[in-house]
Amino acid sequence: MQDPRVRSVTAVFLWAVVLTVLLPGLILHSHGVRVSAALALQAVVVAHAGGALARVLTAPTVRFVAFGFWVFAYIWLGLAPLAMLAADAYPWAYRTSVVTAFEAVAVIELGLVAYSAGTALAARRQGTRATSAPPGFLERTLSRRIAPWRLLALCGLALAFAVLLISGQPGRLSAYFTSRQAITEVGATDNGQGAFLQVLLSWSLSVPAFWALLGLLRVPRLPGGDRWLRGVRWLLLPVLLALNAVVNNPISKPRFWVGTVLLTLLFTLPRLGRPRAFRAAAAALIAALLFAFPYSDYFRYSDREDVAVVSLSEQFTTNGDYDAFQQVQTGLDYARENGFSPQDALGPPLFMVPRSMWPGKPDDTGITLAEYAGYDFLNLSAPLWIESYLWAGPLAVAIVFCLLGAISRRVDDVRHRLRDVPGTVAALLVPAFAFYQMVFLRGSLLGIAGPLTLLVAIPLLISTPRGRASRSPSSAVPTVPIRHASISGKGGHP
Repeated sequence: MQDPRVRSVTAVFLWAVVLTVLLPGLILHSHGVRVSAALALQAVVVAHAGGALARVLTAPTVRFVAFGFWVFAYIWLGLAPLAMLAADAYPWAYRTSVVTAFEAVAVIELGLVAYSAGTALAARRQGTRATSAPPGFLERTLSRRIAPWRLLALCGLALAFAVLLISGQPGRLSAYFTSRQAITEVGATDNGQGAFLQVLLSWSLSVPAFWALLGLLRVPRLPGGDRWLRGVRWLLLPVLLALNAVVNNPISKPRFWVGTVLLTLLFTLPRLGRPRAFRAAAAALIAALLFAFPYSDYFRYSDREDVAVVSLSEQFTTNGDYDAFQQVQTGLDYARENGFSPQDALGPPLFMVPRSMWPGKPDDTGITLAEYAGYDFLNLSAPLWIESYLWAGPLAVAIVFCLLGAISRRVDDVRHRLRDVPGTVAALLVPAFAFYQMVFLRGSLLGIAGPLTLLVAIPLLISTPRGRASRSPSSAVPTVPIRHASISGKGGHP
């Protein structure tokens, strides 16, 4: 019998064939191929991303963060550019030269190579690290445990804020079931500080509501009995479910965020934390992203058109959701004319500083590139590849992605070591970040800095360190195995 800690050669081969031969072949077969140096190099990108995704899907351990990264790289920067280069067709009107197209593919591959190198370095360091070494900062952070009292306080704050925000805006509840366009228009009529505040308030309701619900479902039982917690949870669960149906539904929220909410709720089930179940669910997710995601923006606008089903290749070359590669090309032209801007790297971490206090605050990169290309529609992406390139060129891309690869591997390793400890931040935050990572990679960073900060900060605020938890009667870590506070139909810790 094969050791479960060793990859199946057959599984690796089959996944590699599907991802690097069959799907790319399906796209190239859809139209005549315009052979070019950029297309040849893009085939290398597809092979790299597809091969790495195959390794993640057949790994003996579940690697959520690596899965999220390679899925985005494979679809948005692998298959989609392959279709664009083969057909010489792009979602938006701006066109660059063949030299710029080749450079764009090279920048993408540079990021993938740097990410792979960072992952390998982190894995090697972990393999040589002494087992008796004290836990590092990352492990101490992810091993924090959800504190019931803090979680209940978050539930109360989320409900109170919902009452204030929903009742105080035009349209009230009905606005959340009209369209994303409507929910944007009712809160602010300009693109200045008022619009920024409205968006911030919206996320300040959506993200805490999500964490309150997820925490209620996954808070561990207390060793001395938790009748009071079970009773309060049964009272709060229907209310939090209803609140999330209002503020985190696919009608009024971006698809990537709704996907993060639903996938996190799904993949935090203990059963899907096991390799075999994870692989099956991950395969279904890849199929959904390829064939269902392009049609999931039906509720984006108030005036809805009939859904027209087209080929995968046509989706890649006409749908603005796949503009990442084209935006990389546009960014390279922009950098040639305007040079690099290292100071722009300060924009995302200091996103809360108002422009009235910081006149030179960087603009959203996606908007900057859209204006440079002459578009009227400015809500475009700015992938991390071009965002980091605009800071300091290829060197910045290499450094950023090497660090990202190393941190991602460390996070996945820590989550794996803590997989049997219920109620840890790792069990909840790692899947949440892994799926929201697609938004992080697609960019722009300045646009997603607020939601990302809330996504990471809230679970840290409602948790306590394991050392402190062991001294607290309300959230102690027992010396015997404990179970999740199971909800009927939701499963518990096995």
